[in-house]
Amino acid sequence: MSAPYAEELVRIVETASKRLGQVSETETSIRPAGKWSKKQILGHLIDSAVNNHHRFVRAQQTEQLAFPKYEQEHWVNVQGYDESSWAELIDLWRLYNRHLAQVIDRIPDEKLEVVCKIGPHEPASLGFLVEDYLVHLKHHLGQLDAA
Repeated sequence: MSAPYAEELVRIVETASKRLGQVSETETSIRPAGKWSKKQILGHLIDSAVNNHHRFVRAQQTEQLAFPKYEQEHWVNVQGYDESSWAELIDLWRLYNRHLAQVIDRIPDEKLEVVCKIGPHEPASLGFLVEDYLVHLKHHLGQLDAA
């Protein structure tokens, strides 16, 4: 069941990384009033990969997973994505997600039912978290294309 999600993730990442590579370094640092820059959005997607990587692996070790809430503003701010190279952020995001696709592909079907409690959110299955990861990824890639 996980293979289609893994394949879709690789397809999305490969297509998007080519597109993102055409955006200028200057454009990626522009921060619209009250919003994140493109570098910060891509950094947020890196953070999402990191957090979900932990969830996807840890949920397979247990019958129920409790995991802290992702504090996105803190994570984005302390990592200084705006000072990072756009090309390096793309490479990190692309390669991390290719690895995450391998992790997803290896999740046994029975583990997709593990209940995961993330911070204050309602419990959800590991399978739902995998699906939601792709929804979240597409949402923010849409923001990068629109901005």
